[in-house]
Amino acid sequence: MPDSSLALLILIILFAIGFAIVNGFNDAANAIAPAVGSRAISPRNALIIAAVANLAGACTGTAVAYTIGKGILIPEAITFLTVIAALVSIIIWGTMATLAGLPISLTHGFVASLAASGMAAAGGSAVAWGVVGRVLSAVVFAPLLGFIGGFVVMVILFWVLKGFIPSKLNNVFSKLQILSASFAAYAHGKNDGQMPIGIIVLAMVTFTGNPGLWESLSIASADTWWMILVPALSISAGTLIGGWKVIKTIGMRVTTLRPVQGFTAQVSAAAVIEMASHLGIPVSTTHCITSSVMGVGATKRFSAVRWGIAGNIVAAWILTFPICGALGYFFSWLLHVIF
Repeated sequence: MPDSSLALLILIILFAIGFAIVNGFNDAANAIAPAVGSRAISPRNALIIAAVANLAGACTGTAVAYTIGKGILIPEAITFLTVIAALVSIIIWGTMATLAGLPISLTHGFVASLAASGMAAAGGSAVAWGVVGRVLSAVVFAPLLGFIGGFVVMVILFWVLKGFIPSKLNNVFSKLQILSASFAAYAHGKNDGQMPIGIIVLAMVTFTGNPGLWESLSIASADTWWMILVPALSISAGTLIGGWKVIKTIGMRVTTLRPVQGFTAQVSAAAVIEMASHLGIPVSTTHCITSSVMGVGATKRFSAVRWGIAGNIVAAWILTFPICGALGYFFSWLLHVIF
């Protein structure tokens, strides 16, 4: 049934834009952190590259937007109040984590908050558990693939490039990191950048009662182009502002990165994210980038990775689920009591 509240529709769109900006603060910063940490690209130039590439990624592909907007809750459980509760929850946690310098998964945080918000309003049957299970499985497989990919590719490059002069390698891979940073940011936009797009389309479908908007979703569509471009620009704006503490955590504190290692971490992570995007599976750029950085660091020696820092990051990943779930449930309950 259509929801005729124009005020709530506008509020959801504004919150979706805020979510995209916070996503840019945290996740998009992760995409460029290896390039900044290896000192291949200046922070300012890296942010500009990431902002442009994020915009391009968010404007291409819609599979993840469908999963977020159509797959987490059953249609009967989707209301403006449940969506607002989920958005408020992830914005609060995402902002707190970014200010603390903790890279988290805003993807999984939003899924947890939206599922819990729906449960608070309509019980456990409100959640499409099969889709949620597929998203949660990526929590294990995406970081694992990122770590293995970073480790294996780094070992291969060490073997192939062992006869080259290190200074020349640094020079070559410093330039190549422009491409790898662009690829990582593009992949982030194509996956995480689709989340606020899915939210806005979901809100418009709920408001108009026209599910055909999903079928016409395209940057080239006269009806839906703005639903893609507005959140895409928002995530790019968040990237330009930059989550500097998060960049330092991933790029400089987990392990020491040289250009060849930064390049390897970005390409390995971006490949995993790109594959997930084609399958419509929301994954965490944070998980993929961080695990890839750990993988390339571990090729030098196991102790080259600062496992205490890595442990704090993993703890933040785990805590994201109960924190966002609890916030989503609470805000949904509160909004439904008030309204």
